[in-house]
Amino acid sequence: MSFIRELKRRNVFRMAIAYLVVAWVLLQAVDFALEVINAPGWILQVFVLAAAVGLPVVLIFSWIFEMTPEGIKRESAIDRSQSITPATGRKLDGLIIVALALAVVLLLTDRFVNSPGEVTAPEKPFSEKAVQVSSAEGEKGSDPISDPASNLTPEPHALSVAVLPFSAMSSGEDDGYFADGLTEEILNSLAQLPELLVTARTSAFAFKGQDLPVQEIAQQLGVRHIVEGSVRRSGERLRVTAQLIRAEDGFHLWSENYDSTEQDTIAVQEDIAAKIAQALDVVLDDDKREAMRRAGLRDVPAFIALQKGNELYELAHGSADQIPSLREANRYYDQVSERVPAYAPAYQDHSDLYIHLLMNNATGTTRGDATPEEVESALPMAQADNRKVIQHARDDAQRFDAELDLAFISSDWAGMSARIER
Repeated sequence: MSFIRELKRRNVFRMAIAYLVVAWVLLQAVDFALEVINAPGWILQVFVLAAAVGLPVVLIFSWIFEMTPEGIKRESAIDRSQSITPATGRKLDGLIIVALALAVVLLLTDRFVNSPGEVTAPEKPFSEKAVQVSSAEGEKGSDPISDPASNLTPEPHALSVAVLPFSAMSSGEDDGYFADGLTEEILNSLAQLPELLVTARTSAFAFKGQDLPVQEIAQQLGVRHIVEGSVRRSGERLRVTAQLIRAEDGFHLWSENYDSTEQDTIAVQEDIAAKIAQALDVVLDDDKREAMRRAGLRDVPAFIALQKGNELYELAHGSADQIPSLREANRYYDQVSERVPAYAPAYQDHSDLYIHLLMNNATGTTRGDATPEEVESALPMAQADNRKVIQHARDDAQRFDAELDLAFISSDWAGMSARIER
């Protein structure tokens, strides 16, 4: 107990409390200042680390040294009868009280001054609705943030972002597909982070080639942040520019240029996605980074082939006879599956040809040059594709969707209610 009494006598405990309270107040002030100037989130982390490192230094200093009327001296060189540690302790008590009062004021200010939308969490219902709407509105052509019935426009989620198609600044044969593939890889990586609401590909790519203000695009998509960029390829050389923009005022939160080779494309894409997440103050642990890595194709020829297939897929659904374009799209989806066998979306879109063949045959509206052999093989081919999706699904939603499709085309009605509920 004598050691504890000595710690108290030398005001080590008081110094620790005073340091922690003052450091907390100063960190709140630093956080506010960094937010005003839109500084990167890592700067605050540096201040926090410095404060943590400073604590043991202050405690050791208070144990070894003592304040005297003549200045700072080593405690061992001071006569105990002349020590003024009690007076120093009372001054530290006053400092602690003042710092605690400031802390209370800051807490109350944060509680009552900030708008409810920023300090409460009732945005989640809209967040879920935004994800559902953004997945379908590309086909419906609807406005994802307005409700015609009520004419209400909900506030976008604070961590909502749309990744617009990167512009191809060179005119090589596959440069446009390369830029689209890079965009989709970044989008898929960000979509793995539960903190973020990421607009669906169909919605974001609807703005490809449109010269609209960022604020207008963000309003239509119902997001607070926009990612845009450009890609230029020259032989093996690659230059990628990317920026994260706060839609409210058009300020750049992050921007970077990458000069590398095509072989470094995957590393560039991963770095862009990680930097965007960090700029939005999303903490990336090992599990999240691994989920982001697994989300995409991670293969340049594969994501170029995927974009070519997607282009034909969309062309098919804008024509009266989908079969010829879907047949051509499947040539590219086959290339994707050969290079990346575990990529479930390629099998999912690949099955669409066979679904249309089955539907046309069932309704007696078979068109084009579909042969009897092609129609006969449609069911086993669609079943095989859906089993591949189930096998390689990246999440429960994708797996449940494929299970429902497989049961439907197989006329497996047992347990259908449970599948639909999932």
